[in-house]
Amino acid sequence: MKLFTIVLSLFTISIFAQNTKKYDTFFEKGNGNQSASYEETIAYFKLLAKDFPTIQITAMGLTDSGEPLHMVVYNPDKEFDFEKIQKSKAVLFINNGIHAGEPDGIDATMQFYRDLAIGKIKSPKNTVLVTIPVYNIGGALNRNSNTRANQDGPEIYGFRGNARNYDLNRDLMKSDTRNTKSFVEIFQKINADVFIDNHVSNGSDYQYKMTYEYTKSTLDFTDANYQKIKALRVKNLEQFQPKKAYTLKWELDSTKATTFSFLGYEASYKKSDATTGNRLYYDRSKPYKKDVPYIKEFKSVKEVVIPSAYIIPRGYWNIIDLLKNNNITYSQLKNDTIIEVESYKIADFKTVPNAYEGHSLHYNTSLTSKVIKMAFAKGDYIVPTNQKGVKYLVEAFEPEGVDSFFNWNFFDPILQQKEHYSEYIFEDTASKLLKENPQLKAEFETKKQNDREFAKNSEAQLNWIYKNSVHYEKAHMQYPVYRIL
Repeated sequence: MKLFTIVLSLFTISIFAQNTKKYDTFFEKGNGNQSASYEETIAYFKLLAKDFPTIQITAMGLTDSGEPLHMVVYNPDKEFDFEKIQKSKAVLFINNGIHAGEPDGIDATMQFYRDLAIGKIKSPKNTVLVTIPVYNIGGALNRNSNTRANQDGPEIYGFRGNARNYDLNRDLMKSDTRNTKSFVEIFQKINADVFIDNHVSNGSDYQYKMTYEYTKSTLDFTDANYQKIKALRVKNLEQFQPKKAYTLKWELDSTKATTFSFLGYEASYKKSDATTGNRLYYDRSKPYKKDVPYIKEFKSVKEVVIPSAYIIPRGYWNIIDLLKNNNITYSQLKNDTIIEVESYKIADFKTVPNAYEGHSLHYNTSLTSKVIKMAFAKGDYIVPTNQKGVKYLVEAFEPEGVDSFFNWNFFDPILQQKEHYSEYIFEDTASKLLKENPQLKAEFETKKQNDREFAKNSEAQLNWIYKNSVHYEKAHMQYPVYRIL
């Protein structure tokens, strides 16, 4: 009887092993240095979804490649309605292949879902998994073996740029690509509680085999702490209310540095075999353990008070399209109305010398502001900040924010004067303005007394008179988004 039981058990194990071999991934079938293509990845998840009712794969919005983003969900309860899921479970969201030449996450997530489906990994009780198998589809289709010069393997991999050569990791705010718009659709739909964006580092040399390995431990942590995570999300949102301070810029706080022990190799220089100079190298015969500075805290260096709402003129339909995509609520004025608002003027900014991800990115933006009563038209948009997307709104609409719509060139037409003057004609007008406006005349004389260069420059003087007159266009450097305080 015992012998029969043992034989039966071995037979069952053998059958199970044969069945599970069906779900070996492309990576597992290969030589250890190969990664699945886009087509193989999607086919694999479709196989899992066909054979396991705990997994669902759905084609979502299009990408620049013409192919749709896929959303793959694992839920041991076989429930895929996210309004119901959010009431009782946490959502762990894994994004893969934002840089398609970094495919480790793509292959690992295939194995992860398989192991959960077949019971190799214990199913979570309180967590649902969502993944985008391959985000940068265009880059994944553009497979090669050479563009990742610092990377040792795999044999063939994708390209960093998408189908239109955008780096998707720089596109989330500006949303120039279909990939991003479809990603945002998924992100808003699932309302994830924990998010992992898989990347790969290369070019470093130290004793560690891997810098981070947290995907499976993240699932365990989320499952054990799902209620606390959800409560913390609600508490976090309570910080960002109208009239409260919001930090636009942070910097490392070096006064709160600690140390940690780092395992590295001694660095040195030797003559380059490729160039006439010297090259950096790490000597693996000289490992070390050193205490190095570790700064993990930041301090606020630029704050703004959150307004109760922003007002956007109705002509900026491109902005409204982005708000819609991000589930931002808003209303429109039913009548022409005068409203007291805070108004910004762009005082100064710098611009990068070369094109950056399809834009001439601005930085170091500074403003002047004043509170005015202003006439707004029927149809202008009122966007309240007392909503879930408040952080998105502040980051987008405050020009001094690093990732603001202004810094991404959404409002560049205001930076160019549309109307000008001819000097020989405006000379008479300028003379008349100074005669009829004693205050303007006094400010003009003070400017000449205090600024020697200005006092010598007749063109600058005429331009000053023009810019301080009723003839100077109000739209120039006037930021067109207003704040209701």
